Amino acid sequence: MPRQLGELEDAVMTRIWQWNRPVTVREVLEDLQQERSIAYTTVMTVMDNLHQKGWVRREVEGRAYRYTAVSTRAAYSAALMNEGWSKSDNPAAALVAFFGMMSPEQRQALRDAIRVVQRDPEEEARDPVEDAREPEGEGPSRRAAEGSPEQDAEGAGGADGAGR
Repeated sequence: MPRQLGELEDAVMTRIWQWNRPVTVREVLEDLQQERSIAYTTVMTVMDNLHQKGWVRREVEGRAYRYTAVSTRAAYSAALMNEGWSKSDNPAAALVAFFGMMSPEQRQALRDAIRVVQRDPEEEARDPVEDAREPEGEGPSRRAAEGSPEQDAEGAGGADGAGR
């Protein structure tokens, strides 16, 4: 199970998820320096730690590494929610309390997500109207469930720590 990212790890991963492309330590450093004073070696160490923990993969390019996220922010968030829920001595009560904290928009996103995971593949194959409205893998509900870059940029998604 994933453990929650530390503050600086989260700041680095947020950029990697938002940019959705291979990044260098220098790129992350320059962006972080807009908010705080931070050393190159600090960012390099954090990114190396994220690599060691399985959050990012890296490839050598010249004399530097390019880092890419292993998973999405949405998957990370989902794994943290699942971990918290699984530790409850009363999972149903934990869910009720969690749902009670949600905004109306979040509850609607939850209803949409439940519809996505409960779809019967045979029904989808028989329903040409649904297929015409939302091609497989392209609809907003599917993107929300998979943690699209658009949602990550809005702060609505996380990684599951794949590779652990």
